[in-house]
Amino acid sequence: MLRIDEEAGAWVARLEGDTSEGTRRAFEAWYDADPRHQGAFLRAEAAWTMLDRAQVMTHGDTLLARRALEEKLKRHRTSVSRRYVMGGAVAASLTGAVAVGYVLSHRLSVATGVGELRSVPLKDRSIASVNTDSQIDVDMTPQIRHVALVKGEAWFEVAKNPEVPFVVSAGDIRVRAVGTAFSVRRRAGGADVLVTEGTVEAWNVNDKDKRVTLTAGHEAFVPVKPEAVDVTYRPEEVERKLAWREREIVLNSETLDEAVAEFNRYNSRQIVIADPSLNAQKLVGGFHVDQPETFARAVQAALNVPVSDTGDRIIIGTSDTSL
Repeated sequence: MLRIDEEAGAWVARLEGDTSEGTRRAFEAWYDADPRHQGAFLRAEAAWTMLDRAQVMTHGDTLLARRALEEKLKRHRTSVSRRYVMGGAVAASLTGAVAVGYVLSHRLSVATGVGELRSVPLKDRSIASVNTDSQIDVDMTPQIRHVALVKGEAWFEVAKNPEVPFVVSAGDIRVRAVGTAFSVRRRAGGADVLVTEGTVEAWNVNDKDKRVTLTAGHEAFVPVKPEAVDVTYRPEEVERKLAWREREIVLNSETLDEAVAEFNRYNSRQIVIADPSLNAQKLVGGFHVDQPETFARAVQAALNVPVSDTGDRIIIGTSDTSL
């Protein structure tokens, strides 16, 4: 097993710098040759990810920060594409352990806890990557491949089968695909749909005449209330919002309260903004989802505000009630 682990580590390192067709084919041959190779590669990839320090940049609109962010997104896009196309992609839990579910039944339910990310191969050879505090219920039949997003967020790499559509439901929202890659995130007023590959169709079951089509790089919020849906082409934003697949949160002028809400999705140890006047401050940077302390220190340095740690909470700023 030690030899296999060494080989897996060598492949992870090689693939970081060599994306040639020959290397990809050689890797796939090694990966498919033995089930033990797959497990070893996933462990090695998780270990490699842990070596990547959280990158902290400044708040505001500095040219340096934006250039660094653009480069990070470019590297992230290449890495995610390589990992998922080769079918070996998994999301890691916040302890760094790889969570992979080899559940291939026609019907199954997958739920994640706070901070847990899972990648699950489905019966039809599709892959469902389930984000923190989320749940999907899968039902595969000869007529339709249906996934109910009960709560949270999931990204799907759909195996092509023109005869059997792949439909994700999020309450009254429906997203239909044949062979593509996209994510759906449930919100109180509807669902976010992001497309990374191919084409999907989205609609509200109460307003079926207003279906929208999204292709790679497009995003849309499909509301619960029947109303027009705006589809925008923002490939950089799509990749940024899906950085969770690599256990990262990438900020691009998000406000402090938005950034804190995102970190709190992944951690039981919550961040609290004690001073409401800080809410609208904007931040640019990249962080691991399980490092709220690093994020808080970055905020402290960037905004010159106090940060305190009470053990179960991280408090940014001060107020009369927190003194």
